[in-house]
Amino acid sequence: MTQALPTQFVHHPYRPPEGFEAIVPAVHKASTVLFRDVAALRARSKIGREGYSYGLLGTPTSYRLEQQLCTLEGARHCVLGPSGLAAITVTNVGLLRQGDELLLPANVYGPSLIQARGPLARMGVSHQLYDPTRVDDLKSRLSARTRLVWVEAPGSVTMEFPDLCGLVQAAREAGATVALDNTWGAGIAFSPFEMGVDVSVHALTKYPSGGGDVLMGATLTRDDALHEQIHGAHTDLGIGVAANDVEFVLRSLPSMALRYAAHDAAARDLARWLAAQPQVRQVLHPALPGSPGHEHWATHCSAAAGLFSVMFHARYAQQQIDAFCDGLKLFGIGYSWGGPMSLAVPYDLDGMRGGAFAGTLRHEGHLVRFSIGLEGVEDLRADLAQALQAAFG
Repeated sequence: MTQALPTQFVHHPYRPPEGFEAIVPAVHKASTVLFRDVAALRARSKIGREGYSYGLLGTPTSYRLEQQLCTLEGARHCVLGPSGLAAITVTNVGLLRQGDELLLPANVYGPSLIQARGPLARMGVSHQLYDPTRVDDLKSRLSARTRLVWVEAPGSVTMEFPDLCGLVQAAREAGATVALDNTWGAGIAFSPFEMGVDVSVHALTKYPSGGGDVLMGATLTRDDALHEQIHGAHTDLGIGVAANDVEFVLRSLPSMALRYAAHDAAARDLARWLAAQPQVRQVLHPALPGSPGHEHWATHCSAAAGLFSVMFHARYAQQQIDAFCDGLKLFGIGYSWGGPMSLAVPYDLDGMRGGAFAGTLRHEGHLVRFSIGLEGVEDLRADLAQALQAAFG
């Protein structure tokens, strides 16, 4: 019997021949995954990576990226999420239970603190902030209820680089799990698991993507039991990533080390130049002497990202700071970093670094964070110079 054309298209017998290889990996997109028989369907585990059960849980494309990220950061296990914040979320939900306490550095990534004050609090998880520049402050806050300690290296926006090994050791001696936001280090500046952390979270939106056009995150660990908890939360929350987005990251990974080095070199050049400008009170860049925690960066790191912040003198009005940012021609005004275009964003430190930590984490003046892209350094320097002149005279 001749089948109707729609039936022939759906059940067409063509199969590609074996042996095709290319530099760029194939992109496997699927929601439904087919099994050879019912026995295979019933035998398939939804936790392991030895096979496939449903597109939400992974295809060969996403499995490949997970394995490459494990190689990058020295991990054994990886799960992907649709953003860096999603990667933080599966870590928190997977590891925290009602009655647990979470400790966050006072210079934590803002959405992490919002999550602690909102959804995690409603789950019955309490939290405290600690001063990441003082290991003794972390020690004083650890208790039997402390289940998870987040560390950042460097801290968000104000860029303090902590005594990472000291913080990790203190937390682990107290029996707490340690999670690191490793987006800045990107698996290049230092090796997170050699520092003793249990979980590394990486916003692939930044340097692994490199194009400013992909949202994705990864949660990595070497510990089998921790991975089971994180993967369980990942599955329960229905978190997945699109194969075409994975394709973009896979395409960009081979050039990441080269791009990271270029961002790093350009940022250090411009940070040193800005530090010499009369309008600037301080440059916050971990690789520059005098920046908070520089000695810890020098101990732990072999590189630095293309990210730094500048403190303009307090004598200037906020309107002048905003006019400086608006006057930049080559710097976009926008969040995120790690892409080809340089960015500048002013931040309100009064709302970010108040309370008990104002002394160590609140710097005097007006802060502008810069992400240095891949433009010519001389062009960026000239743009900064004209904007400084226009805004401050």
